[in-house]
Amino acid sequence: MKQPIFMAPVLQEKIWGGTKLRDIYHYEIPSEKTGECWAISAHPNGMGHVLPENEFAGMSLAELFTTHPELFGNPQVDVFPLLTKIIDAADDLSVQVHPDDAYGLAHEGELGKTECWYVIDADPGSKIVYGHTAQTREELAQRIHDGEWSELLEEVEVKAGDFFFVPSGTIHAIGAGVTILETQQSSDTTYRVYDYDRKDDQGNERELHIQQSIDVTTVPHEVAPFEQTVEKIGESELKTLITSDYFNVFHWTIDSPVSLEQVNKYTLVSVLEGEGMIKIEDKEWPLAKGQHFIIPATVTSWELSGKLDIIASTPGVKNN
Repeated sequence: MKQPIFMAPVLQEKIWGGTKLRDIYHYEIPSEKTGECWAISAHPNGMGHVLPENEFAGMSLAELFTTHPELFGNPQVDVFPLLTKIIDAADDLSVQVHPDDAYGLAHEGELGKTECWYVIDADPGSKIVYGHTAQTREELAQRIHDGEWSELLEEVEVKAGDFFFVPSGTIHAIGAGVTILETQQSSDTTYRVYDYDRKDDQGNERELHIQQSIDVTTVPHEVAPFEQTVEKIGESELKTLITSDYFNVFHWTIDSPVSLEQVNKYTLVSVLEGEGMIKIEDKEWPLAKGQHFIIPATVTSWELSGKLDIIASTPGVKNN
């Protein structure tokens, strides 16, 4: 098959969600508190399906991955390894942390969760929680139990175009007014450390996972260094945001035609802004903001043209 596989996004309601996914991307949102668009997902909690005008139309991504491994370079892993989301934080997300693979498999029956964020938009003064100040696990536990959040949590002001790597074990939270494109392992395991004593629509405080959070948090806080590179092709810019064990993520700003080659089995693509075309051999498909698709391993090269702002990703070495 020599064509992109366009995916139908799955919209998720969240207590902290808003309406940007409708207002900006024109998705049909389920309510005024829609927080997440699971753009390309084979996770059972938000299963994506192939859109029409494809020979696999209507098939779930999980089924496609299992029954047509040639589209994914005949991978050695059993489940589709990546999940991409657009997150609209109208309010603060809970302060949370994710386990690594070993802890996740042992305690939750699924892989851990390393992720990364590209900031699409941020209201002036918007912040994220990114890390903590505790130097020992005992200090971490004490500050959590005493509710010393202002002393414990590290905050960072963010703006559009910022990028953050969030390995498993990193305490984090997306703040109100921030919209991001998240690339992550295909896992839905989240341990809440703190939720601002919020109550849900039924008046119940959301569950916290204090002991699990203490168990899995990296102490002291650290983030593995990573290098970014930029390549200019005509008026276009191809930026490598990160190369990691789990995913490789790129920001493509297309202002003049660019030819690209498949570098690691298959490529996930999300159009954040603009309009353009993708050409594969002698066929073309129109592209517009809010579209998400997979360029399968059976496609070795393609051309992008028009005015496009894109986040793309490929599987890392652990996901091959």
